[in-house]
Amino acid sequence: MAQTKRPIVGIISNSHQMNDRYEVHASGHINSIAVAEVARCLPMILPSDPRLVTVEELLESCDGFLLTGGQPNVHPSEYGEEETPAHGAFDRNRDAITLPLVRACVERGQPFLGICRGFQEINVAMGGSLHPEIRDLPGRMNHRMPPDGTMAEVFALRHAVRFTTGGVFHRLMGAEEVMTNTLHGQGIARAGSRIVIDGHAPDGTPEAIYVKDAPGFTLAVQWHPEWNAANDPVSRPLFTAFGQAVRDWAARRG
Repeated sequence: MAQTKRPIVGIISNSHQMNDRYEVHASGHINSIAVAEVARCLPMILPSDPRLVTVEELLESCDGFLLTGGQPNVHPSEYGEEETPAHGAFDRNRDAITLPLVRACVERGQPFLGICRGFQEINVAMGGSLHPEIRDLPGRMNHRMPPDGTMAEVFALRHAVRFTTGGVFHRLMGAEEVMTNTLHGQGIARAGSRIVIDGHAPDGTPEAIYVKDAPGFTLAVQWHPEWNAANDPVSRPLFTAFGQAVRDWAARRG
């Protein structure tokens, strides 16, 4: 019996040097596992480099997109600010792909799910800005990943996120407050046009967003739901809903 064809989710990769000399485009296994096992789509890692692919090709080749986390940050020139040491490392090639890709998906109604850097990319793509270092702001906690420990300890649940009562995330999760991990240094300073901040950490840091009046799935979170996605009660509904949105898109495009 023929297996049903799975729709394709393009996973945005990050550039790395393996063994300090061999350049690769890579994405964590847990991203692919979450897409394949929870969203029930076909994961495909994409080279985030405009010398190799175009946004138009990606839109036609994939049904949805996972905008992953990554250590390099969005370059501050993308939101009208000067580069400083606090802004950290950058990946200008990824900026050149993801920012126009987000805007095109919003216009087309093509689904995407943003995670950590992906969350920040969506805000910048829609005209918003970022704080270079959340922990330096008065009253904010340190949202960065622990420097040591096992993977389970690094991705452990560390703070609550409270959603807008009756909002998109509240309805999706079936709860107004959930526990999440946290592994980021930057965060939203100014929300972009049509960006709805639908969830906050206890210190006021934005943690869950979507694009207002977008025709497709545009949810994004500042934490990392790909960790233990099949079992975590917060991650599973997020990836399940994303997968359904991707299947609906694939069915409409034929």
